[in-house]
Amino acid sequence: MSERTIRGKTAVAGIGETTYYKRAQAPDPEFKMGLEAILLAAEDAGIDVREIDGFASYSNDRNTPERIASALGIPHYGFSNMFWGGGGGGGSGAMANAVAAIAAGYSDVVVVYRALAQGQFGRFGQGAAIPKAPGQMAFTAPYGLMSPAQTFAMRVQRFMHDHGVKQDVLRAISMTSYAHAQNNPRAVMQGRELTEEIYENSRWIVEPFHLFDCCMENDGAAAVIVVSAERAKDLKQKPAYILGAAQGSFLRQGASAHNAPDYATSNFKTVAPKLYEQAGVGPKDVDVLQSYENFTGGVLMSMVEHGFCEPDECNEFFTLENFRAPDGKLPLNTSGGNLAECYMHGLELITEAVKQIRGTSPNQVEDVNISMVTSGPMVQPVSSMILASEPS
Repeated sequence: MSERTIRGKTAVAGIGETTYYKRAQAPDPEFKMGLEAILLAAEDAGIDVREIDGFASYSNDRNTPERIASALGIPHYGFSNMFWGGGGGGGSGAMANAVAAIAAGYSDVVVVYRALAQGQFGRFGQGAAIPKAPGQMAFTAPYGLMSPAQTFAMRVQRFMHDHGVKQDVLRAISMTSYAHAQNNPRAVMQGRELTEEIYENSRWIVEPFHLFDCCMENDGAAAVIVVSAERAKDLKQKPAYILGAAQGSFLRQGASAHNAPDYATSNFKTVAPKLYEQAGVGPKDVDVLQSYENFTGGVLMSMVEHGFCEPDECNEFFTLENFRAPDGKLPLNTSGGNLAECYMHGLELITEAVKQIRGTSPNQVEDVNISMVTSGPMVQPVSSMILASEPS
């Protein structure tokens, strides 16, 4: 393990989430929801919101630090950072940037946040209606390849073909998220159970994705407060220590131009080994996993690339029985995830990972020591994070 490490030096001290809404149903502006989530996170940590002196976000969040600081009366901040590109791949990366700011002394209290109102600013799930196809889109849009589902389905289809993966695998991921959402009062899809029959009879979006293989489109906001490990011990909540937070990408993995030499990948092959080395643990040590579902196929590929099973073992490993909390071999997306709790661009997966460490999840796994998040996948760059109940 490298001497230059962030392992155990910081911890999550507070989390905050607004009510999550279906797209276009939020009663408040996006900026106001962002402020609410930050205030809730500070209250959860037991600190004055004016103590925040650092900001980290991702996916080009519209709510800028200077505007937030002015609205909340924050007198000074020494760090403001945006994770480049990557969409939801930046969730754990923004956490990594917050950790680095604290470890390097730029800030003492960093908030990682994401506010998203697709009803107010446009949808992520649609192809863009534009008169020209600039840049990488020039290679795809004229041929009808425009939406995220279309873009990522091709990589997943190739992976499934290469390794003989059945549709049952994607169904198991979807049913797991929906099953967990039924116990989560915050989940947008609470009260909407998903059976094998409903899944199989749902319409195709683009093969191999049925309707229930695709994430939702939502409005809301979430925030996470990161402080030093020493300070976290004296605050209100049980600390969730950050053992590792890795980010990166492999050669030419931008999905939109489809020219990557390694095509059937979720883009974690170089990131996962660095994460485990940094954290000092391996996949067998993970008690519970929150894996970003832009589409179920991304969960399939990212779990393989993080070493939870071999590519040719997916049909046996990916089952509702193995993934369901509290007793599955690897409880997965225990809040309902992007598919059934809320698509808050994956920051809600990080808050759920923290809840599992605290013992407050709606689908709590017993004796959680290692709680993991994978952010992305199939974008560039991607990121992953490992939380623990102890700093080492």
